[in-house]
Amino acid sequence: MHETTVAVLGLGIIGSIWAHHYKAAGQLAAAWNRSPKPELPFAQNSLQSCAEKARFLQICVYDANSVRSVLEQLLPYLKRSHTVIQSSTIDGESATEFEAMVTGRGARYLEAPFTGSKPAAEQRKTVFFLGGDRAVVDACEPVLTTISAKRYHIGMPAQATAIKLAMNLQIAGIAEALCESITLSRRAGIEDARFFEVMKDNVAWSGLSELKEDKLCNADFSPQFSIKNLHKDMRLAQKTAGKAMPLLDRIVDCLNESEVAGYGDDDFIALIRSLEDC
Repeated sequence: MHETTVAVLGLGIIGSIWAHHYKAAGQLAAAWNRSPKPELPFAQNSLQSCAEKARFLQICVYDANSVRSVLEQLLPYLKRSHTVIQSSTIDGESATEFEAMVTGRGARYLEAPFTGSKPAAEQRKTVFFLGGDRAVVDACEPVLTTISAKRYHIGMPAQATAIKLAMNLQIAGIAEALCESITLSRRAGIEDARFFEVMKDNVAWSGLSELKEDKLCNADFSPQFSIKNLHKDMRLAQKTAGKAMPLLDRIVDCLNESEVAGYGDDDFIALIRSLEDC
């Protein structure tokens, strides 16, 4: 194995983009997805083959149960030379469990959730929150630099999961406020262009507002990050918080309403569709 060979395990929206970047950098040794994706321009391997070909095994799947399934299949093939980089959004208890599973085989483990949806991944502007020993963080730097703009060493795996969920809570709260405020403006007969012109001179203007402006104006709900994924993350945030948080609890209700209405696969800015249905 070359020192920076990577296998991407999970070829969804983000994982497939990372695999493209690794391939362009000459680092992609293998790729795997639960179901075949013949449209992707690189070979897809078995998990055994991924372990044989790559030193770094980066997991990017839906939830903790999906990660557990991948690891249970992967564990027999792990060696001391391997590092598992776990980039799915999960809870701290699961992260601690998975670290023990991997290190129990003699391999190394890094919890590496991230922020940044499809556009950020495409532009290599992903930001990683890293949980693990400093030596493991340093060893993963040449790999993660290929696909990201910044990497923060937060502490242990459970702490990395907590800050990821905290960041997604910020995103969800801003998104709901943006959807409600533009709906209020529309109901008053104000054009979207004027709404955003004024917003840009208001302290509330944000990177998320900039990212979602065109999507809101054009009713473009193609997913950069879906409602069902954000809903899952906010339920994990509730579990992590332990005690009630009024805004978080209301956001979970809003996301649930949107998913029940059939918008789960839409971009999370489709939260506005439930307001339009009112």
